[in-house]
Amino acid sequence: MTPPDPAARRVRPNPPPGAPDLATATVDDHGVVTGWSEGARRLLGYRAEEVVGRAAGELRAEKTAGDKAGGAGPCPAEKPRWSGRVALCHRDGHRVEVELLAQRGPVGDGTAGWLLVCAAPREPLPQEPLPRESSSQEPGAPADRAFAQCPCVLALFDTDLRLARANADMQAATARSEEQMRGLRLTELVGRGESERVERAMREVLESGERFELETHLRRPGGSREHAWSVSLAPLAGRTGGRCGVCFAARDTTAEQEARQRLLLLSEAGARLDSTLDLDRIALELVEVAVPRFADFASVDLLTFLHRGDEPPEGPLREPITLRRAAHRSVVEGAPEALVGVGELATHPQHSPTAACLIEGRAARHQVTEPLQAHWEAKDPGRAARIREHGAHSVIVAPMRARGVTLGTALFARHRTSAPFTEDDTMLAEELTARAAVCVDNAPRYLRERMTAETLQRSLLPQELPELTALEIASRYLPAGAWAGVGGDWFDAIPLSGARAAVVVGDVVGRGVEAAATMGRLRSAVRILADIDLPPGELLTHLDDLVTRLSSDQHPESFGPFGATCVYAVYDPVSRHCAIAAAGHPAPLVAGPEGTAEPLDLPTGPPLGLGGLPFEVMETDLPEGSLLALYTNGLIDGREREIGEGLETLREVLSRPAPSLEALCDNVLRALLPARPDDDIALVLARTRALPADRVTTWDIPPDAAAVAEARRNTTGQLIAWGLEETLFTTELIVSELVTNAIRYGRPPIRLRLIRDRGLICEVSDANSTAPHLRRARVFDEGGRGLMLVAQMATRWGTRQSADGKTIWVEQDLAPG
Repeated sequence: MTPPDPAARRVRPNPPPGAPDLATATVDDHGVVTGWSEGARRLLGYRAEEVVGRAAGELRAEKTAGDKAGGAGPCPAEKPRWSGRVALCHRDGHRVEVELLAQRGPVGDGTAGWLLVCAAPREPLPQEPLPRESSSQEPGAPADRAFAQCPCVLALFDTDLRLARANADMQAATARSEEQMRGLRLTELVGRGESERVERAMREVLESGERFELETHLRRPGGSREHAWSVSLAPLAGRTGGRCGVCFAARDTTAEQEARQRLLLLSEAGARLDSTLDLDRIALELVEVAVPRFADFASVDLLTFLHRGDEPPEGPLREPITLRRAAHRSVVEGAPEALVGVGELATHPQHSPTAACLIEGRAARHQVTEPLQAHWEAKDPGRAARIREHGAHSVIVAPMRARGVTLGTALFARHRTSAPFTEDDTMLAEELTARAAVCVDNAPRYLRERMTAETLQRSLLPQELPELTALEIASRYLPAGAWAGVGGDWFDAIPLSGARAAVVVGDVVGRGVEAAATMGRLRSAVRILADIDLPPGELLTHLDDLVTRLSSDQHPESFGPFGATCVYAVYDPVSRHCAIAAAGHPAPLVAGPEGTAEPLDLPTGPPLGLGGLPFEVMETDLPEGSLLALYTNGLIDGREREIGEGLETLREVLSRPAPSLEALCDNVLRALLPARPDDDIALVLARTRALPADRVTTWDIPPDAAAVAEARRNTTGQLIAWGLEETLFTTELIVSELVTNAIRYGRPPIRLRLIRDRGLICEVSDANSTAPHLRRARVFDEGGRGLMLVAQMATRWGTRQSADGKTIWVEQDLAPG
């Protein structure tokens, strides 16, 4: 060997890792020795300062052209590991043949290089015999055979963490015999990195005497990728009771880990795909799930009839096939692999991979070889050129089919990931695509059903709220987001007799067309019950009976348990009195003209449909200008909102001034609602009005027939005072008939009240609860025609019951003509 450079003698690098009796050296990428151990000195006779800085190839006893790694051995530079037998030259000139293990990785100061390991001449390792199943110590004893044939990687390490014994699986995993591995540490067998963590755990086991388990990833010698390993470590006790080593057992769990990852991928895909009903969004979710965890590039192409809203084409598909690109994604920014942009159309010629997949109706996996590449270039040169340009080596094309209808295709490709697609990967691609296909098929169907339900719901909700004397009204209705589906929230404002008004808000259980239809039934029922002037508690009782009957009559295949909630309020602008009852519904909020909004202390009865339970009525006086807010629970509830937080926000918004009720409705929605609410929302804001005292007149009528004339005179005087002379004849006739009937058939006290509202209202009350009814008088009958005449002259008339009798009311229209 050439005498070393004097400058090299001054080099004192850190010795390479290894046990004292191992010969180890490190070599950089230029083949220069950078580290030399004491074991290497004993093996070849050179001191470190004589070798470090020189070419490693000079130590070879037989020089060969093209030696890699500086001539350290026939180890290919492109491989991370090499082992074999080499001949080295001792310092005194004689030949030394050794088993050499070369591993590429960080060496010395962390730079890339090679670690060379071989066994130096040493005394036999002191090794205490292992416990055996029999007393026989002969080779081939049951304990030895069991150790050698154990169906997992099994090895024994001494207290210096050097390998002492290895079974057949351990030898297969490292591609070295037990003799070649004996005396080596795990980091020298499989390289540094994760193996250093395992060695630290082995040291802990020796110190603590307790077993330890861990999961790690190690690369098999010569393997192209890391494998997952489940490692178990246990201390070994000697005959004297002390710890003499560590038992290392490992099981390759790569297949289990990959299966678990596939299941996680499918689970995530299902959750993301089920979260939308938009075709392009479904396609985007699919490619985002697939890249980069499954593929380096993925694309989804759909048949054009889907975006047009047409029915699928009849008969089998015919080549060439035109598809619309719905989404694509790549590990490379900008997805340069894509030949067409999102939203663009592309035609796939006959016998191309995509066309063949659609025609055959099953997934196809392709390992891109030169013959296959040439075949594709002949059929579809544009796409084949992209595959060649980006180096795609493995491709899966899967059809998207649902209910026997072909919807499109999904393509997955790998060009950065070295591992090709496997048969399991093909099954995963088929499952991912099948789930996406179901969502793509459901999307237009659901959207059509939703449009039908929304159309039905809009037709059943009030198109425009009436002008009311008693209340100023503003309302909002918002259907839930597309995925949640149309619900059964509803509201209404109803004019009542005596210038009074009713406000109702309800919520039907369930979603879809059935919920919308049920909502329409309940709204119609409330209008009918309100028209006969039932008080709130009785109205909810009748509504509860109706819901119970609807529930018993529903079809067995209907959407589920039937029920509803409702709140109903009646306000009288003359007395400023409000009566409210609720059936399982949130209590309204009330704010005085200048006060803060607070929930009413309203007894909430059971939801509608339970049957047989009473509904309590709350009665309160509301000053003019008070604000009454009725709403459904979708306004204040939400997945991202704490309990009570929504109600507090609503209270704060209603307490702040706003230029109008319409503006206040908008403020409420901005403060409480996300972009796409989870539930339907109905909101009604009502500001109370009071009827001036000069527009209401009341007289007590004595139970005497002579009082009828006095009632007519009083009526005439009041009509003249109001400037309603044109109504004198009709009104006198109405008053005369109603007062006469009350005196003849009713019981005192009897009262006559005139109200000038948008119309002229005449009311006669008495203590008899029996309601009058129309009847057809015969030719020679002396009576029976009065109420018929009243009905003919009035705009509308009716009877309302009260706790102390009844009131017959008649309303005339005061509009010109």
